Amino acid sequence: MTDTTHFSRFIRKNRGAAVVALTAATALLAGCSSGDKGGNPLDDTASGGDSVVVGSNNFPESTLLADIYGEALRAKGFSITYKPNIGSRETTYGLLKNGAVTVLPEYNGALLAYLDQKAAPKTAGGTTDAINAKLDPKLTLLDPAPAQNKDSVTVNPATAAKYHLTGKSSVADLKGIAKDLVIGGSPEFQTRQQGLVGLKSVYGLEFKSFKALDAGGPLTQAALEKGDVQVADLFTTDPNISKEKFVVLQDPKNLFGFENVQPLVHKKTLSQKGVDALNAVSAKLDTATLLDLDTQAQVQKKDPLDVAKAWLKSAGLA
Repeated sequence: MTDTTHFSRFIRKNRGAAVVALTAATALLAGCSSGDKGGNPLDDTASGGDSVVVGSNNFPESTLLADIYGEALRAKGFSITYKPNIGSRETTYGLLKNGAVTVLPEYNGALLAYLDQKAAPKTAGGTTDAINAKLDPKLTLLDPAPAQNKDSVTVNPATAAKYHLTGKSSVADLKGIAKDLVIGGSPEFQTRQQGLVGLKSVYGLEFKSFKALDAGGPLTQAALEKGDVQVADLFTTDPNISKEKFVVLQDPKNLFGFENVQPLVHKKTLSQKGVDALNAVSAKLDTATLLDLDTQAQVQKKDPLDVAKAWLKSAGLA
């Protein structure tokens, strides 16, 4: 195992150090790569060569997906460097545009909301078409996976009991009580259409206050469990929802849209061989599989890289 692989594992297990670690990673990349080739993988940008930088946003499932797509490329002979837990889409999109990241696992609906807040496609294919109309010309979307993971408006058991909310209840059912509730989520959730902006414009909800936490991660889950917030943005494939008996409210007006996993790549830094490898992964990744893999990584505390490798082998992709 190379130094950068050790370094990536350190970051995965020490998520609070991600910002500091990324600064160190920049220096580390200047001297070595995570594959067999020497040199800086960011130098291999124009040729569509075999050195690939795989990034992830700052939540556990994104890191897991980066490992899955990255290890599928490694199985095809690519030299892989990981940049896990970079930050939110507001940061990672820029890194993709300038070629500092080659591949990033995305969610098509959330990406579209970032690119065009007014878009409201009715199908997954329409979502991809709408993204392509706004996407930077240096970037391209690959095939979407059947797997979806949506943002959700989720309440804790105490709040559900107090206001008689169940899994059949709607976000709209918060209309008369939102003024008494604190909602939590990532800082970006406060300003996104698929967040407080849309909850107000689509459902008419105005909450008592907003608490900035993380992107559906341990801070948000802990705050919801303790009652520091009564409502939170959690991801629908989060295994802790059933474990903690949280209640996910229905989204009948489809604010959170389609959220298929879909790799976003920098065109000039990934060859057709790489494109084919990633599309093959997406073809076999469905929602039930993703939830199972999330459970292994987040509840059973297995290393996401090991979980990724085991699934790829079982799926005949490695």
